[in-house]
Amino acid sequence: MAVYVLFDTETTGNQEQDRIIQIGAMIVHNKEEIEVYDELCSTEVPIALEAMEVHNITPDVIANQPPFSELAFAKKIEEYNKEENFLIAHNIQFDLGMIQKEGFENRYTLIDTFRCAKHLYPDMPYHRLQYLRYALELYLVEGAEADSLGITIKAHDAIGDVLVMKLLLSKLVQAAMEQFEGKNPMQTLAELTQTPVLMRTFKFGKYKGREIAEIADEDMGYLQWMRKNLELDEDMAFTLDNYLH
Repeated sequence: MAVYVLFDTETTGNQEQDRIIQIGAMIVHNKEEIEVYDELCSTEVPIALEAMEVHNITPDVIANQPPFSELAFAKKIEEYNKEENFLIAHNIQFDLGMIQKEGFENRYTLIDTFRCAKHLYPDMPYHRLQYLRYALELYLVEGAEADSLGITIKAHDAIGDVLVMKLLLSKLVQAAMEQFEGKNPMQTLAELTQTPVLMRTFKFGKYKGREIAEIADEDMGYLQWMRKNLELDEDMAFTLDNYLH
């Protein structure tokens, strides 16, 4: 039976030199057997003030913690590192990149709940985890789920975010079953993770909230400028290329 590893990292920042300082994870074997990990780790990289502002982890909190390689989770993620198991995160390329800096080489099947949400809920204006927490009313059931697992929920806390992600994953599985009838929903999510999203509206800039198709007709020069001058995520780059070529 497949094992599902849901995880989230808090880090010293979001630049190339930055490293993990907290890991939150659930390893789900079945509904009754769930391993929970909530671990801090030390690093020689200073924590950026902007990062502290988000996760409230200060240098004194991690000063006497072990390095990532000595965490229980670091050993567990290697133990289940096989293609038949699933590694799951919200915006997984960031979190995967962080554990790869610690020497991890992935063999799991990946599921990105962020990209899957973009595919399965295309009409939602945003797909951030905390936005989905409220938009999908996950907050109504998270308390009971947290109590059953012995977890305290805090925004921008690794294990709290993993709990919300677990509830989101259930919603995504349900949506995948409805929209892709007859297919294994987890396999559907894995395929959607590898499929760029054709975005419908602009999430930022002077045309924020407008349909991209409309702006392609009205102001193609703006799309060309964006593609040339801005650092875009894969989905927006894919979308602009769709209209520009």
